[in-house]
Amino acid sequence: MPTLGEQETVGALLDRATRHLRQAGLESPRLDARVLLGNAMQCDPSSLLPGSSKPVSPAQAARFDTLIEGRLNRRPVSHLTGRREFFGRAFRVTPDVLDPRPDSECVVELALRHLAAGAPARILDLGTGTGCLLLTLLAERPLAQGLGIDVSKAALAVAGDNAVALNLRDRASFAQGEWFSGVKGRFDLIISNPPYIPSEDIHGLAPEVRNHEPRLALDGGQDGLGPYRIMLPQLAAYLKPEGITILEHGQGQEASIALLAEQSGLEIIATTTDLGGINRGVALKTAPCVKKALGNDAGTP
Repeated sequence: MPTLGEQETVGALLDRATRHLRQAGLESPRLDARVLLGNAMQCDPSSLLPGSSKPVSPAQAARFDTLIEGRLNRRPVSHLTGRREFFGRAFRVTPDVLDPRPDSECVVELALRHLAAGAPARILDLGTGTGCLLLTLLAERPLAQGLGIDVSKAALAVAGDNAVALNLRDRASFAQGEWFSGVKGRFDLIISNPPYIPSEDIHGLAPEVRNHEPRLALDGGQDGLGPYRIMLPQLAAYLKPEGITILEHGQGQEASIALLAEQSGLEIIATTTDLGGINRGVALKTAPCVKKALGNDAGTP
């Protein structure tokens, strides 16, 4: 520890924090320490190098110690900093929303492959949370418009803040509802990352998730498929004739979702894997027989 009047250095703070985080069994102690010190110093964490003799003010060091204490109590880094990077953009995060995860980026990539860059599109995001899926798609497709639905009023406030921060408020709207309740019209793309963890598996999740993220955004019911049983039978009625749906799902759920999709008059047109090579997303379209029954000019649901 520094003597009276002496400032601590970046290197010393990083070393001490990393040691404490490692002893607590955290998976990425050095990275967590750098991110949290960057937050305390209001600078880019990548500029904070081990062994650096750059001085840290007493106020910044005190802020850093508080953040490290929170991390030792297994609070997620994103909750401590109030933000999380997703698809190259910063999103505001609070305990009211699911933390955007890198694995979900593969779902966005799959959607972008089916959304023409120069064409207008209407997008529906069910269970929008932070809005990371919808807002990323709108940022990548400047002619698109989108609607985000969430049952949580607090989550919608976070999504609205993110839309403003990303200068997308003129193309993104949000409404409170459960799945399709209150939704009108048809869409070129419907996307969702619904709760898909089986209820009995929640207790086995990491403390950061189990104790700090909203259970409403995690718990998919007895087998994790509850939300899909609600959404899939209704999708065809809300898709335009050539529209598609892209859903994120949990490990090992692809076969069950394929069966539910077939029973709902939907066809799988593509799948995608996450960073670990695990099946994570599926793209669906309305089966021709169902499309014919609905009619290409079917009225608004």
